[in-house]
Amino acid sequence: MKLSWIDIRSVGSAKAAVVEEAIHARVDGILTDDPADLAGLPPTVRKVLFPQGQTLPEDFGAADVVIVEAAKHGEPAELALRHPEVEFGRYVEIIDADTLEDACQSARTDRWSLLWFRDPTKIPLEIVIAAGAKAEGSLVTLAQDVEEAEIIFGVLELGSDGVLMAPAGVGDATALRRAAEAGVADVELVELEVTATAHVGMGDRACVDTATYFREDEGILVGSTSKGMILCVSETHPLPYMPTRPFRVNAGAIHSYTLGQNERTNYLSELKAGIKITAVDIHGRTRLVTVGRVKIESRPLISIDAVGPGGRTANLILQDDWHVRVLGPGGKVLNSTELKPGDKVLGYLPVEDRHVGYPINEFCLEK
Repeated sequence: MKLSWIDIRSVGSAKAAVVEEAIHARVDGILTDDPADLAGLPPTVRKVLFPQGQTLPEDFGAADVVIVEAAKHGEPAELALRHPEVEFGRYVEIIDADTLEDACQSARTDRWSLLWFRDPTKIPLEIVIAAGAKAEGSLVTLAQDVEEAEIIFGVLELGSDGVLMAPAGVGDATALRRAAEAGVADVELVELEVTATAHVGMGDRACVDTATYFREDEGILVGSTSKGMILCVSETHPLPYMPTRPFRVNAGAIHSYTLGQNERTNYLSELKAGIKITAVDIHGRTRLVTVGRVKIESRPLISIDAVGPGGRTANLILQDDWHVRVLGPGGKVLNSTELKPGDKVLGYLPVEDRHVGYPINEFCLEK
C-alpha cells in the first residue's frame, strides 16, 4: 500500500471539509505548517508538520513527523536526538545535479524524504528511488494532481513510497487514496480438474495485447462466469509456426470475464487501449497491466469445463487450436485442444456475485 498525504496549507475556507473527507477516506497523512491544525486529528492519520520558510517551533504539538529544511532548521538526525518523541524528515527541492544528489543521500539515510521535482521529467525520481531502494526510509513525492500521483506511484515499477498533494477541493483526497491503493490484491488459485471438453463451432475470440511483457508463469484469469476462471498463459513460450509474443494472451471468447482493477471484472469484448487488467502468476501474485490493443476475430472455439474444491465449477471457451494454452500446477503449459478429463489446471473461484462487474452480496445464478 502506497502512502497518501494531503497538504492543507493552501485549501483556505475548505480546510475543515477537506480534513473531514481525508479522515473518512483514511488518507495516511495530513501535512500543515500550523501545529494547531493537527490538534484533535484521530490516531488513524499521521500528523505531519512542515514549517517551510519559518523558524522551527519550540512546541511541535501533536505532530508525529516534522519535515525540515536542513539549511534553515538543522539536520534531521541531529534534531531526532534532541526530540525523540517525533520523527524527522528532510525536504529537498530537486532543480539540478547537486540537489538530485542531496535527494539521493536523503533517500539513503533519512527516515522521511519529502521531494519536489521542479521539472516534469520523472528520470530524477527514478534515480532517487534506485538510490534508496535498500534503505528503510520512505520517499514522499509532491504531485500537482491525482493523474500525476498515479504516475509517481508507478515510476521504476517500485514507485515512490508516497505522494503529497494539495487538494483543489473536496473529492481530491478520496481520489488520491484510491490512486494509492490502485494495485490489486493477490488471489488464491486452486487446482481444477477438467471434466469435459467440447468443440462448439465458430465464434469471436479476443487476443489481449498489453503494454507489458508477461513472465513465463504468468497470464490472465478468464472464465465464462465471474465465479469460475482459468489461468490463460501468455504467448511467452515458443511455438513452431510463429514468433513468441510475450505481451499477448489469446484469452477466450468475447463474452468471457477477466479481472480488471478496483475488484471489478471486465468482459473481454469491452477491453480497449488504456484499460488496466490484472496479470496473475501461478502463485496468485498479481499486478496491473495496461491493455494496448484487443484483436477480436472469428475462430473455431473449444469449451473446457472443470471442477474445483467443494464441487464448484468453471468454464472457459477458447480458440480451438493447440497453440492456445492454459497453465497447470507448477506452471505446466497445457495445450487447450489436448486437455482431457482428469487433467489439472489452475483457476480462481471467487465467491462474490457481480453487478456491472463489481462484487456484490446478492443472489445471481450463472450457468
